[in-house]
Amino acid sequence: MSLLRRLEQRKSAAEENPEAQKRTIAVFTPSDKKNADEKYTARDSEDIFTRWKILLHQKLVQELFDEEADDELETVIQRLIETEDPPLPKHERDRMIRELAAEANGYGPIDALLKDESVSEVMVNGPKQVYVERHGKLVHTPVTFLNDDHVMRVIERIVSPLGRRIDESSPMVDARLPDGSRVNAIIPPLAVSGPTVTIRKFAKDPYQVADLIGFDTLTDQMAEFLEACVSARLNIVVSGGTGSGKSTTLNVVSSFIPSTERVVTIEDAAELQLHQSHVVTLETRPPNVEGKGAILIRDLVKNSLRMRPDRIVVGEVRGGEALDMLQAMNTGHDGSLTTVHANSPRDCLRRLEVMVLMAGMDLPLRAIREQVASAVDVVVQQARLRDGSRKIVQISEVMGMEGDNIVLQDLFTFKEHGKMEDGRVQGKHIPTGVVPSFLERLQDQGFAVNYSWFQPGEAGW
Repeated sequence: MSLLRRLEQRKSAAEENPEAQKRTIAVFTPSDKKNADEKYTARDSEDIFTRWKILLHQKLVQELFDEEADDELETVIQRLIETEDPPLPKHERDRMIRELAAEANGYGPIDALLKDESVSEVMVNGPKQVYVERHGKLVHTPVTFLNDDHVMRVIERIVSPLGRRIDESSPMVDARLPDGSRVNAIIPPLAVSGPTVTIRKFAKDPYQVADLIGFDTLTDQMAEFLEACVSARLNIVVSGGTGSGKSTTLNVVSSFIPSTERVVTIEDAAELQLHQSHVVTLETRPPNVEGKGAILIRDLVKNSLRMRPDRIVVGEVRGGEALDMLQAMNTGHDGSLTTVHANSPRDCLRRLEVMVLMAGMDLPLRAIREQVASAVDVVVQQARLRDGSRKIVQISEVMGMEGDNIVLQDLFTFKEHGKMEDGRVQGKHIPTGVVPSFLERLQDQGFAVNYSWFQPGEAGW
């Protein structure tokens, strides 16, 4: 039965039975409006549009939302509005239709932000403060929610279809929208200012290496060098801070893996978009309502070793799984890739040492460092600069051990030269002049290595 037909039946039932009128949404009574006005008298800033929206939302969304309503929702809302007295002006009526359709079928006030292709991240800090990231910079928006409950409804809309829950006993949740966008939500009492939501949007068309070169994230020569490293099966770690673009760079570097190889990707929330024909995507699982059944990154790394992978790509290592990843790199699964939260290549290696200790193995520090030095060949350091741009600021080779220390040498660096009038950072990627020790390994794989890649002042630099 259509939604419009159901409404007609509810109207007839309401005329015959006053009790049924409680479930009829086609007619607003004067007392409805009076109650709504009294309910929100404390909010002097709430105009008549907001009060209408509250009434419509309560009567329409809470009682009638279902999949069958999708196609007819705007028609129903328009019909409801047109029966009201006094009528809303046309521009407010159109706005009402758009916003209520977003409430019922989308994600409420932030629905338009999620559809805006210039927005890469949406941050809701309670009901009255919404920020977005555009072109690498945080921007405050005029978007607001009605109250904490309104934010909670949107959070529940996101997590409920995934079988996740969020409440006082479980006040944090990670989830993923149908389009792949990554969501983190945290609510009171942990979030003091109100329910907080962070959404990192999933790119419909993932960046290719040509895009990163166009953004000056890296140069042609650096891209060719990284492609040679991947093809020669070197183990690569992409390091960087939060929001520095690690996942994007990992996705691009992973695209260099030959299509003839079997690739197993492991992530907390599946974000990598590889176009090779033989890719197996694994994703962690949170515990159930009883706190059981969790599947961690470490579990998946161990399992992947039994899946005959040519390459293992881990979205991020942040705990004991680092030990399993390093062991995989050292035992025949070379050419693997991962990311680490760290601010420099040296910090990246220290972080790996700490994460190995988190695995609970009683290993001496030197043994851990030898494991790291043997497993990791190249560290790609990513950073977000002051102007919001993301750049690869270092590519370093792990040379091995010297005494008790791991030896690193920079192959490429980014040098800043100040900033332009519009605030953009000026700088240049330059080679350090050091030729990597694994150059012969690249040549053995059939790469015609261009020595000018590594020479400052040569062609292309």
